[in-house]
Amino acid sequence: MEQTVLGNIKSQPEVLPQVFANRDVFVEPFRREIAEQGIKKIIFFGSGTSYNVSQIAAFYMKQLAGIAAEAQYPTVFKNYEQADWTGSIAPEHTLFVGISQSGTSVSTCEVMEYGQKIGCRTLVITGDLESRITQFANVTTHLLVGPELTPPETKGYTVSVLSVYLWALAVAHDRGKLSAEDYQAAFDEAEAFVGDFQSVIDEGEAWYDRNKGSILQSDRLFILGYGVDYGSMLEAMLKVGEMLRIPTIGYELEEFSHGPTMGLRPNQTIFMIGSDEAEYERMLVFRDAYKKYTPRVHVVSMRDIPDADERDLVFSHRVSKYLAPLAYTVPFQFVAAKGAKDIFIDTGVNPFQEPLAHYADDEK
Repeated sequence: MEQTVLGNIKSQPEVLPQVFANRDVFVEPFRREIAEQGIKKIIFFGSGTSYNVSQIAAFYMKQLAGIAAEAQYPTVFKNYEQADWTGSIAPEHTLFVGISQSGTSVSTCEVMEYGQKIGCRTLVITGDLESRITQFANVTTHLLVGPELTPPETKGYTVSVLSVYLWALAVAHDRGKLSAEDYQAAFDEAEAFVGDFQSVIDEGEAWYDRNKGSILQSDRLFILGYGVDYGSMLEAMLKVGEMLRIPTIGYELEEFSHGPTMGLRPNQTIFMIGSDEAEYERMLVFRDAYKKYTPRVHVVSMRDIPDADERDLVFSHRVSKYLAPLAYTVPFQFVAAKGAKDIFIDTGVNPFQEPLAHYADDEK
């Protein structure tokens, strides 16, 4: 059967439990690398969706596992950054992690090759164990996403987020940052959530269906996120931009109030991802202010929203802020894919034909 973006989106309730059940395939090699090589710093690399996952992965490693971590754009890092500007961490104690579903991203392959040349450890997670990126890895782990042949990645994102979350839990437990009891609670929460992911799909699609009229008639879309969901915002912006193709701009929550608000118009839509972080109450203040300029203000959250209405989406299955990113991009996947279908865009066709971002299959 021919794959479609909507088909991949709706397959996530089947795919994610399979990934969870087979977690040892990718968790154990990562866990061993951190422990056996004395890793003191992790730098995550990726482009597009993989960069957005890198942002969340770095957040997990710092906040949950207490290990220095950062996300970098591969080309920017290779040309302008260093693995450790202080000189206090030896290269062999720095781990470059390349995230690439296809394993053919030009920039990510190049930065992993660079990491090997400067003496850093390298680990990749990819859906293709024979892809080009594996040539530059001390350790290769399998992204258990299965085939995703349509150009925009959807299930690949959630599979990647779940994978790096399970990485972080394992390292946090090994490093004593999570007690056995807290580790088990987080583990059980993740298992229950992926087992009930159909509710996320159903609620995300229903939210799109009841709001599509105003969303599709907007001349600009803004997506705001904060904390761990800065990465969720980036992915939502990417998905909507590449499929729906209405001008879509993402901002960190607070930064949006520093200038871009001067351009707000009633036919513009604002989406706010309401993660359970310190900025939640601040987000509610912003929401009330923005509604004075446009009625098209939507909050997507795991928390109860005062004066919530049909424009808002509060998922019924509540989870911690660390696990919530699995759900938060789903409604935007529907905005992107169903929205494109509703305005007669074929998301299975990439109109940009120049091979700039990826190696061809014969260049593996």
